[in-house]
Amino acid sequence: MKKHTFKFSVAYADTDAGGIMYHGRYIEIAERARMNWLGKNARPVPGDVGLVIRNLSIQYIRPLFLADDFVVETVVTAVGAASVSVEQKFVKNGEICAILSGTAAYLNGAGRPVRMPGVLVDAFTNSVK
Repeated sequence: MKKHTFKFSVAYADTDAGGIMYHGRYIEIAERARMNWLGKNARPVPGDVGLVIRNLSIQYIRPLFLADDFVVETVVTAVGAASVSVEQKFVKNGEICAILSGTAAYLNGAGRPVRMPGVLVDAFTNSVK
C-alpha cells in the first residue's frame, strides 16, 4: 500500500513532567498527518459535516521523548461508500513507537452517514495499492 509520511519533532508542550510525549498528543499529531496527506481534498461538500472519527485504537509500544524526531506513516486499509479506515505508525529511527488505527465516516448536514464525495473516494482509493 502507498503510504504518506509526515515529519514531526516532540516539543516541550507535547510532553509530561518526565519529558515523555503525552498520550493524548498522538491523536492530535495523527490528525495533522491525515490533514497534511489529504490537503484540500479533505474539505466536505458545503452543508455537510464531513469526515468524523467513528472509532480509534492506539497501541503504545515505546515512548517518544522531548526533542525526538519521528515520522507518522499513514496508510489506507479500507474504503467504503461512506467511510475510510487508516493505520498510522509513529516511527523513530526505523522503530515503531505507536500504531493508531481508526475509521472515519462521512456525515451530511443532519449528521447521518452518506456517500463520500468523489474527490475523497479518489484520494483514498489512489492511496490503496
